[in-house]
Amino acid sequence: MLGLKLETDPRWANIAESNLEEILTDHAWCEQKAATNAIKLVSLNSEHVDLVTELLIIAQEELEHFQMVHNIIKARGYKLGPERKDSYVNELFKFIIKGGNKHQSLVDRLLFSAMIEARSCERFKLLSTTIKDKELAKFYHELMISEAGHYTTFIGFARQYGQNVNVDKRWEEFLQFEGELIKSYGKKETIHG
Repeated sequence: MLGLKLETDPRWANIAESNLEEILTDHAWCEQKAATNAIKLVSLNSEHVDLVTELLIIAQEELEHFQMVHNIIKARGYKLGPERKDSYVNELFKFIIKGGNKHQSLVDRLLFSAMIEARSCERFKLLSTTIKDKELAKFYHELMISEAGHYTTFIGFARQYGQNVNVDKRWEEFLQFEGELIKSYGKKETIHG
């Protein structure tokens, strides 16, 4: 369904599970950034009422996920560490076409968002089926379903608003780029690392 060109090496889940405090802190900040991204898309495209409506829902869900992860961190006696940079997301952002028309910019930003949701979904699935911590396995299974829904929403809006843009071709370009990019990741206890 997601079309990812390279699956995450299952050993990444072992790395993640070896330092739960770090993976949870990184995950919390990923959720905060996802909410911020949805709000940014709203502010740049406020003329599209249906997009604004759906992305406000996503932003709220991402903030709820941030709170859920933070609650797990507190319940386990961990501390929410400082915000983490996400090199994967920063590299993926560089693939967005700069200086194109408004439709191209919107499509690229939506596909960028869909790509992050797709990879997060894939990582959450791996965590849900691999880690020994049953509470977290169940939690990540539920988040996997949510991320899949967000992915579908972003792709759907890219197709809806992709006037004069070959959205399927551009999505394939994103998949190819991300497939090469992800080869450098999967070695740290971070969601995308």
